[in-house]
Amino acid sequence: MFTWSRLTRARQRTPSLGLSNNENMRIEELILEGFKSYPVRTQITGWDPSFNAITGLNGSGKSNILDAICFVLGLTNMSSMRAQNQQDLIYKRGQAGITKASVTIVFDNSDRENSPPGMENYAQITVTRQIALPNISKYLLNGHKAQQNIIQTIFQSVQLNINNPNFLIMQGRITKVLNMRPKEILGMVEEAAGTRMFEERKDKAKKTMGKKEKRVDEITALLAEEITPKLDTLRAERRAYVQYQKAGAELERLARVLRAYEWNDHRTKASRKDAQITEREREVAQARRNKERATGEAGVAEANRVDVQTQRDRELKKGGKITRMEEEAKELEKVVVKLRTQAEIKEGTIKDEEAACDASARELSDLEAALAAKKTQVDAVTADYNAVKEKHTATQTSLASAEDLLQTLLTGLAGNSAQSSGGGGGYMGQIADARARLAQAAAEEEQLRVRHGMSRHELADLEKRWKAVEREAGQGEREIKKMRTEVETLHKKVDATGWSTEKEGAGEEALRRAKDDATRCTQERDSVRSRLSQLDFNYTPPPNFDTRKVKGLVASLLALKPEDHGKSTALEIAAGGKLYNVVVENERVGKDLLERGGIKKRVTLIPLNKIRAFKLSGEKLQNANHLAPGKVRPALSLVGYPEEVAEAIAFVFNDTLICDDAQSAQAVTFARNVGVRSVTLEGDVYEPSGTMSGGAAPSGSGVLVRAQELRAAEERVAQARGTLEALEREEAAARPWERRMEGAHARAANQGARVAPVGGAGRE
Repeated sequence: MFTWSRLTRARQRTPSLGLSNNENMRIEELILEGFKSYPVRTQITGWDPSFNAITGLNGSGKSNILDAICFVLGLTNMSSMRAQNQQDLIYKRGQAGITKASVTIVFDNSDRENSPPGMENYAQITVTRQIALPNISKYLLNGHKAQQNIIQTIFQSVQLNINNPNFLIMQGRITKVLNMRPKEILGMVEEAAGTRMFEERKDKAKKTMGKKEKRVDEITALLAEEITPKLDTLRAERRAYVQYQKAGAELERLARVLRAYEWNDHRTKASRKDAQITEREREVAQARRNKERATGEAGVAEANRVDVQTQRDRELKKGGKITRMEEEAKELEKVVVKLRTQAEIKEGTIKDEEAACDASARELSDLEAALAAKKTQVDAVTADYNAVKEKHTATQTSLASAEDLLQTLLTGLAGNSAQSSGGGGGYMGQIADARARLAQAAAEEEQLRVRHGMSRHELADLEKRWKAVEREAGQGEREIKKMRTEVETLHKKVDATGWSTEKEGAGEEALRRAKDDATRCTQERDSVRSRLSQLDFNYTPPPNFDTRKVKGLVASLLALKPEDHGKSTALEIAAGGKLYNVVVENERVGKDLLERGGIKKRVTLIPLNKIRAFKLSGEKLQNANHLAPGKVRPALSLVGYPEEVAEAIAFVFNDTLICDDAQSAQAVTFARNVGVRSVTLEGDVYEPSGTMSGGAAPSGSGVLVRAQELRAAEERVAQARGTLEALEREEAAARPWERRMEGAHARAANQGARVAPVGGAGRE
């Protein structure tokens, strides 16, 4: 352990320094360059292993040797080295052209057993500390750059603790050391034995563990009370949203299947109706062929009648027995004329029926919807035609029998038909048979006339029903045309809007991507927010509370440009604890938050209506720029903020100036025409009252830079949500057109379904 002491000054006021050390880690050489009163490189060698003393006149630099040794060992108390700041340690404060101070100590490390850990292989240990303007400090260990804590660890490993209050015993304190109490002496013994260092480390570790344990408890409580319930809620909402998406997709699929089924069903019905029309056309063609065949048979019968009449005329020219039978033949001719008249009437009826059949065929070709009704009428006419044809055949048979009888009467020979009929009694019996058949034909004619009248009545009823069917069909067609016109109009409007199935699919895909982007941005924002717990301000809004009146933490309201990130440390020190204050609209909002907001940690509120900030005058700012041109700027000019919280931000920073270096800060702070608080980029604070503070960077430095990351994440979330809301509005605007189109198609389908049964009723 090293021990330095200032000896009592001699009568001639020549100070002396006593220095003793152990055999290991003793000083072999001391090199000073630019340190205090040593502007040039100065080497001090020949140190004795047991005792050393430095003597000389006043002002010769004896004390600076001790200050140099303390400086290398890492002493941070500038007052112990008779300096106010590091600039005082440089020769003439750097005004003589020397801007750097360097002190090097070479230690003997020959005793390997007592060497510091990791340094056993070095015969000497060289420790150098350098400082340079404006505020640069570094350590060198054996010529390599090292951190201060590594140098302190090396010295502490050989029982040398420079932070011990008794490490340096100044002049006039020897008596105080001799009069120490037992507890203080115990501290010195512990320091000499090297156990004090471990006790301090133990206490420091306990404090750190306590802070970490408290922080772990806070995080655990935060997880249990806020994050876990929120995650459960989000998981439930996600499950509900996934179910909603599945239900929507299934509903859309079923709607497509239903539309496909309806279209296929309608196409099948149309094909069936086309087949029925073709079948009816074949039946009409068959009826026409039957009519032509019956007309040919009637012509053949007429030709046979002419032949029979010619034969009769030849028989009359022969004379003889036929004259007597002429009168009877005339009677029979009357019967034949009557039967012929009846046949002509039947033929006329057949022609009328054929004309009606042709009219029905024409109406069938003109009105496909009335095909079934006309088919029924054609069937009825065909049945009547067959009946008339049978009567015609029977009449022709009767005519043939009468002509056979006439031939028998004229020739006296029985015809084949008479012989086959087995009628005996000669022509009188045949006449009786003819009269009986004539009576039967008259009765059948009366029946046919009655049936014909009934058919006319049925035909009139069918025509009335057919006209009603035509009216309903016409009304249905007009409604269908109206619906088609409406559908075409809607299609045109939809085309004018630019909507299409592809665009709809692209819109759905864009909406899905927007939802994914919003979810991803929200998750990123939450992740950033979880890493910045110090910027998280949670509260429970009281009933009827307007959350817009709570503006948020000051740090979250500040915007920092990327090129100004290097000034974040100065801004954080300038704002101090006010950086975590909460800005509210007025004192009533703050009162509601404190009393009913459920705030879980202590906060300071800044009501906008009560705050009055002191702003730097233009004259002082001009004077500051004159003293340090280009190196001084107001803190407010480096940050961006919403206009509504301008008073609160001005209150946080007040009239603080941000300076590039210590010289600029010192010049503007202590100038009479400026005299405002200033902060350097390194974080040193200069007060007009004369106090200065600085040194190591604050532990919470960089919070403004990290807050910008949170701010950017919030902006990405807002942008993603804005895009999602715009797409949702477009989708909502397109849905009325879809509903109108679906409604028009549904009405057209319902109208077609309503008209179809009317046509069917007409066919029954």
